[in-house]
Amino acid sequence: MKKLIVPFLMVFSTGCFAQENEINTVIQQWHKAAADANFEAYFGLMTDDAIFIGTDPTENWNCTDFKAFAKPYFDKGKAWSFSGLERTIFVEENTALAWFDELLDTQMGICRGSGVLQKTEKGWKIKHYVLSIAIPNENVKEITALKEKFDTDLMQKLRADKN
Repeated sequence: MKKLIVPFLMVFSTGCFAQENEINTVIQQWHKAAADANFEAYFGLMTDDAIFIGTDPTENWNCTDFKAFAKPYFDKGKAWSFSGLERTIFVEENTALAWFDELLDTQMGICRGSGVLQKTEKGWKIKHYVLSIAIPNENVKEITALKEKFDTDLMQKLRADKN
């Protein structure tokens, strides 16, 4: 397995880490397409069966549902703007899968993203992405208190739905 940590100010030499650079470029283009509100480019960089898991516990979308959620934001000319602070890319040799984690500068402060890419006939595409708000450990107690009612209500609903 190859691992590449990508500080965003690093310059890569030509031909070095070609596959990892290609993956990094896809992720950067994906984030830029959201910032530019380019719906077709954004979703064109995802597989048709992609999953997007957002920061809210109810946000676990297949690609079709995520498109429906996101379309009004893109139509307004401003989706979301995430810029990378650091990214680590992992590629298993002789497979068509890669995965990554990243820290992002967002309108929510620092977030963590992680995802899986699949190599397709049209190049690398995002197959699965998880976005999380990064909470410093010293703030967990106060954040837990802030979301206690929401979490309790949702847990009760989810437990009832299982029965």
